[in-house]
Amino acid sequence: MDKNETNKKLQPRPPIVVVLGHVDHGKTTLLDTIRKTNVVAKESGGITQHIGAYQVEHNGKFITFIDTPGHEAFCQMRSRGAKAADIAILVVAGEEGVRPQTKEVIDCIKREEIPVIVAVNKMDKPQVNYEKTVGELEKEGLVVESRGGKIPAVKISAINGEGIKDLLEMVALVAEMEELKADIEKPAEGVVVESYMDSQRGVTATFLVLEGILKVGQWIICGHTYGKIKSLENFKEEKIEEAGPSTPTIVLGLNQVPIVGERFEVVESEEAAKSKIVEKLVESPKNIQAGPSASQRGELQSEGLGEEAKIFDIILKADVQGSLEAVKDSLMKLDLENICLNILKSDVGDISETDVKLAYPANATIIGFRVKASAAVLNLAKRTGAKIRNYEIIYELFEGVRKDASKLLKPETEREELGKLKIIAIFRKEKSRMIVGGKVLEGKIVNKTNLDVIRNGEKITSGKIIQLQHNKKDMAEVEKGREAGILFEGEPIIEEGDILENYRVEKKKREL
Repeated sequence: MDKNETNKKLQPRPPIVVVLGHVDHGKTTLLDTIRKTNVVAKESGGITQHIGAYQVEHNGKFITFIDTPGHEAFCQMRSRGAKAADIAILVVAGEEGVRPQTKEVIDCIKREEIPVIVAVNKMDKPQVNYEKTVGELEKEGLVVESRGGKIPAVKISAINGEGIKDLLEMVALVAEMEELKADIEKPAEGVVVESYMDSQRGVTATFLVLEGILKVGQWIICGHTYGKIKSLENFKEEKIEEAGPSTPTIVLGLNQVPIVGERFEVVESEEAAKSKIVEKLVESPKNIQAGPSASQRGELQSEGLGEEAKIFDIILKADVQGSLEAVKDSLMKLDLENICLNILKSDVGDISETDVKLAYPANATIIGFRVKASAAVLNLAKRTGAKIRNYEIIYELFEGVRKDASKLLKPETEREELGKLKIIAIFRKEKSRMIVGGKVLEGKIVNKTNLDVIRNGEKITSGKIIQLQHNKKDMAEVEKGREAGILFEGEPIIEEGDILENYRVEKKKREL
């Protein structure tokens, strides 16, 4: 393909901006002011319950903002290879200057080499010291333009809106210099920026499309989850049919809650989706070296897995490194039948709010060994539904993991034979129902149970008993030797002389 053909496929796209900074330095308020809605009022327990991304229009052009819950989530997203954002806005409160989390954000920005704009916030406060703030940034390697550097800086007040227009102008200028483009003809792909289980709508995820055009009806895979897109909505929660590059869209249709920061891609069919997931499981390394950096990728059992393999995601915390290694090594050797144990994160120390924030969107279980969880952490887990299991004895930990993992297994079904009835009369036939009469030959016939229809020794259809009568009276069951009337639901093909085999199916939980 020649260069002109390639250029035709590449279309300009809106910049994707992430807003980062130390807690309480005004990230949410800034996003609020730009969006002209009140995110703070929609927050519950300190965790932002919203779609995670939105777009604004400035001078006729769109800008997409990722609204992350914090720099940890963004850095985790980047570490998974999801180069989602084009520009970072570093928010620093002018009266406080550089704080510990500010330094962590700067390290992340430097590591990923993402263009950054400094927004010195709270300029409306009298105690603001702009020069001191940019001086502290210079010590961290961010030299702003006014001090001879290359980093643009804008003075703002997220409260009264001062400097917001200038900030958007700067974003537009940096975006123009970056010459952002995307291929709209390739299969859609992108990244998850928010996900949760909605009690009304089921699995709900916000995708940020990076390439191609995402459409209703397409099959998608996302890590170990997959599904067919049932519905797409824009950031205003309005129904749309498709979403192009740099567009945040709410997606319904996945079979499980995906992990924030995971990449998604469009595939041709359900079979292709399942096949790719199995490939990923089989190709995953079984033993990844321990340590916080490795734990970002997860440690995954992968040998001997079938196509119906279930993933059991856990976050592992232990009191000391020796305990962590021993527990982790033993867990990876556990035989959990067709369940794949995936350690999303493993490190030393007490269970933290960060662990809970990582666990709840991934539907992961936090496993603690000889560690503590504060009241605040337990309250956060209760509000979000994150599961915490804490153990003091190692064998109890293994038994607990087996017990939790066994909940993912399909229950075993047992068929209990109840009785047989021979059809002697057909009274009525409808679309999917029949009223028939017969005599009980063996055992008993029980109301609200299942039936197999047998003709000349072969099963021809199945159904269930909706109503059971004897002498025109409703019965719970009719014994051998008596006649019974049955309202049968199923394919209406029963004939005189057929045998109805009555049975009950019981589901039993499986244990590992």
